[in-house]
Amino acid sequence: MPAITNRYDFVLFFDVENGNPNGDPDAGNMPRIDPETGLGLVTDVCLKRKVRNYVELAKEGATGYRIYVQEKAVLNQKNQEAYTALSLKAEPKKLPKKPDDARAVTAWMCENFFDIRTFGAVMSTEVNCGQVRGPVQLTFARSVEPVIPQEITITRVAITTEADAEKKGTEMGRKYIVPYGLYRCEGYISANLARKTTGFSEEDLSLLWEAILNMFEHDHSAARGKMAVREL
Repeated sequence: MPAITNRYDFVLFFDVENGNPNGDPDAGNMPRIDPETGLGLVTDVCLKRKVRNYVELAKEGATGYRIYVQEKAVLNQKNQEAYTALSLKAEPKKLPKKPDDARAVTAWMCENFFDIRTFGAVMSTEVNCGQVRGPVQLTFARSVEPVIPQEITITRVAITTEADAEKKGTEMGRKYIVPYGLYRCEGYISANLARKTTGFSEEDLSLLWEAILNMFEHDHSAARGKMAVREL
């Protein structure tokens, strides 16, 4: 399908209730906060992950809608698929010498992986497929008002080993939540980059809107509390 022809700027509002929308590993997995303003933060990487997860679920097995960045995925193996499909031999860390072959390898990756067409990817690993700048870019989400994370103490009555059974007392743990926060994120879609780099199409755009609106519906967990998109 032909690439999109219009540029889009959009704003996304989503909220969280009694959950941790995006933990900070450098702060004991506490909800991310801007220390100067007290506003809550959710990274663009976190939101892209949820879009990828939705597309992977909604388009499972569909040609051209595979996901490149997955948990425990070996990227070199996926890159090798392009060389195999085009009957080319990969040289370590180098693109094919012929410009047409180099472009073909990158184009094959764009055609087969939705998240590469959408967000772009750096594929210059041991098996080099180049790199592309994606037409869809998201900003960090910030809460509309300051949030106040709460530390909740939890207990565990189940034990792991026989030695634990001999100990008296209950094991304690911690859980961080934001009682409530409404977050605002901005996004940009470039028709120029779609046309020149990845071929992001109108069909891809429709799927992106669908994924953004429903990205929390298949991502519920006790840690994240109740999250939902409120407005796009």
